[in-house]
Amino acid sequence: MLTKRHLGFLVVAGLALGANLASAQTSAQSWPNKPVKIVVPFQAGGATDVVARVLAVRLQEAWGQSVVVENKTGAGGNIGANDVAKSRPDGYTLLMASGSITINPHIYAKMPFDTAKDLLPITNVASGPMVIVVSPQTPANNIREFIALAKSKSGGMSFGSAGVGSQVHMAAENVLLTAGLEMTHVPYRGEAPALTDVAGGTLDMLAGNLAGALPFIKGGKVKALGVTSTERSPAAPEIPTVAESGLPGFVNIGWFGLLAPAGTPKEIIDRVHIDTAKFLGTDEAKQRLLSLGMVPVGNTPTQFADAMKRESDNWARVVKARKIQAQ
Repeated sequence: MLTKRHLGFLVVAGLALGANLASAQTSAQSWPNKPVKIVVPFQAGGATDVVARVLAVRLQEAWGQSVVVENKTGAGGNIGANDVAKSRPDGYTLLMASGSITINPHIYAKMPFDTAKDLLPITNVASGPMVIVVSPQTPANNIREFIALAKSKSGGMSFGSAGVGSQVHMAAENVLLTAGLEMTHVPYRGEAPALTDVAGGTLDMLAGNLAGALPFIKGGKVKALGVTSTERSPAAPEIPTVAESGLPGFVNIGWFGLLAPAGTPKEIIDRVHIDTAKFLGTDEAKQRLLSLGMVPVGNTPTQFADAMKRESDNWARVVKARKIQAQ
């Protein structure tokens, strides 16, 4: 039987809960009333950073508040992602993630956060293929010829990446797994220095983001053997797909999407999604992203969460098969 004391406690608790809910609702309705930060867990100038900055300009206009992009690098993107995961869930700290966020849980023995529990997917902003590039002096003009060359050297060739677990790393591992190749992995602190070494001939191959590799390709500094999409990219239609140039059925799409700390009010998640998707539907967004070798996406939080789950399952298979571990 409830005593008067118990009833009094329940009334007070109920009033407090109602006040908290009302406060959260009011906060969500007035959001944003101060600058919003988008954390990029990789170096400035990389594909993730470029997408974040393109979006930030238009969200700033839509919200009437500053939208600041902040680079917090390290541990394959885990440092920046953890910073967001542990941030106050009020919509003022967002994460621009890449596919590495679905890879890292499978290659790190201990993660500082749980992606599924600590972060909320908002929307996949943009996606695009990777591109397999080699030195202009490499005696291979397509994927089929490169596979034959690599097999003839019996593990004596190397491939670079933007770090263990990066999309650049895993795209190459996916190619090696599919083609039955063994090559030496050389991790870099970013994609640009790896591209430079491919151009210089000290590195044999890179599966880079098309956006970052295009200037090197168009400048004749590296040779493109194939893009990893199902169809040729409108940004570089002269480059065949990996599937048509030697590995039938091969697909490996890179992506960049927004996430927020778990507990962020649904009204804010929906607002960010709607305003982002609105921009992504414009001709400006399509043209800007196309110039970077990408296409706008703008799917719903639920669709993005489902896609991330499928990605995670696929990378778990590749990581296990290739025996990949972060040091």
